Amino acid sequence: MLVKRVLELGWSVEATAKAAGISTRTVYKWLRRFRLEGEEGLADRSSRPQRSPTRLQLEKGHIALELRRSKRMTAAKIAAVLHLARSTVARLLQRNGIGRLRLVEPRPEPRSYEWPRPGDMLHVDTKKLARIGRPGHRIHGDRSTRFYGIGWEYVHVAIDDHTRIAYAEVLCDEKARSSIAFLRRARDWYARHGIQIQRVLSDNGACYKDRFTSACAELGIWHLRTKAYTPQTNGKAERLIQTLLREWAYLKAYPKSRRRTAALLPYLRYYNRRRPHAGCGALTPMKKLERAA
Repeated sequence: MLVKRVLELGWSVEATAKAAGISTRTVYKWLRRFRLEGEEGLADRSSRPQRSPTRLQLEKGHIALELRRSKRMTAAKIAAVLHLARSTVARLLQRNGIGRLRLVEPRPEPRSYEWPRPGDMLHVDTKKLARIGRPGHRIHGDRSTRFYGIGWEYVHVAIDDHTRIAYAEVLCDEKARSSIAFLRRARDWYARHGIQIQRVLSDNGACYKDRFTSACAELGIWHLRTKAYTPQTNGKAERLIQTLLREWAYLKAYPKSRRRTAALLPYLRYYNRRRPHAGCGALTPMKKLERAA
């Protein structure tokens, strides 16, 4: 339209610029393009400059990415080695999806597993719970009314890998003596349900060290520990704890700790006998035990 007004309709450049709300320089630019390139000169084109003197050299870019992936260097170190600005290196790494070191080697996909028979593996763990003097912030959401100095109690959990049948107790501590006594009672409880424990998997907590391993050997149980900093290895126990916190410990405002402890056994009966479990194909743990028998 600009070119048509000037060349065909005889408008002046000044009048055309004023009508379009642009500068005369812009009108002259489009006229020049039309005279040099014809209709093609009026087509949209990239606004990227033809020359970028300060643009990062392709070779240095490849070297920076290689240092990141192979040497796991930080952006600051790479910038120092290649004599580049740290911001330039940071933008390069971000653009290539490795702006953070944890992205250089993505976490492996989680792998689920299940031992073939009940009792092949028992997962154990503990969770610290604050004693209840009055309902806390998890119930009413007000952190300004905390009740300090009342102490802690510990829920010890065990879950069979194959059937997901769970056993738990609230104890006064998580020391080795308490953990060993809990394991003995858990073994007897599972035995009454026809499950003979062969192995126990725990994390590397202090209560699961040498004394616990020796106690397992006395009971004829093989004690295994998770790899350091990989709690997902004991994921079934971790998941049970999260379920207990949501559906039992923080389900409602218990007036006292003993009321919360008293509610644990009825909840475990519900968990084992009536609550469908996704890991059991929507069966209850007891129903899966019956099918495994």
